Amino acid sequence: MTSFHHPRRPLVVGIGGTTRAASSTERALGFALRGAEAAGARTRLFGGTFLHSLPHYAPEHSERTDEQLELIEAVRHADALIIATPGYHGGVSGLVKNALDTLEELRADERPYLDGRAVGCIVTAYGWQAAGSVLTSLRAIVHALRGWPTPFGAGINTLETRFDSVDTCSDAKVVDQLATVGQQAAQFALAFTAQRAPAANATNAPNSTNAAHGANQQTQPARKLHAV
Repeated sequence: MTSFHHPRRPLVVGIGGTTRAASSTERALGFALRGAEAAGARTRLFGGTFLHSLPHYAPEHSERTDEQLELIEAVRHADALIIATPGYHGGVSGLVKNALDTLEELRADERPYLDGRAVGCIVTAYGWQAAGSVLTSLRAIVHALRGWPTPFGAGINTLETRFDSVDTCSDAKVVDQLATVGQQAAQFALAFTAQRAPAANATNAPNSTNAAHGANQQTQPARKLHAV
């Protein structure tokens, strides 16, 4: 596994789990987050218990609970994310989807939604069909939130693979797959952060030609994009 040395360790936020304690979904997410840490990232986990504490997201109400604000602020400062969901009836679980719906609060940010962030995707399902279809659905949701799904996503058939504890898995290949998801999220975050820094410095640097040109132009208001 490749490790990077960088003056600022990126933050990778993990979101996932179920209402059941010690779920395979949350344990799989833990393996991926440890892969991100091995690649040089800091991590933070929002597991099933936390997600279960979130109220249904209601955009028409302006007040947010402490838990909602905690999730929103963590993602706002994240450099990458890893999302893990069980496959329920061919789709993403309501618990995970509600957490993602809550990120609507990031719509007016400088980096709206998940813009500029890599997002690792993990699906656990009791069978291969649901694992594949839900992984595709989760990637589509990430695209809708302007995130960048990592090239590798993990679909895990829990009919064949067991997570007997937080750090044990019955299939070594699955462990490697989950570590790859975390590694790719961290690598993208490091590369994207390094690329953004020179661009920001160039934008802020004084330029007499651009300044003279800008003096003859009317300042255009920034456009805020909102979800429908």
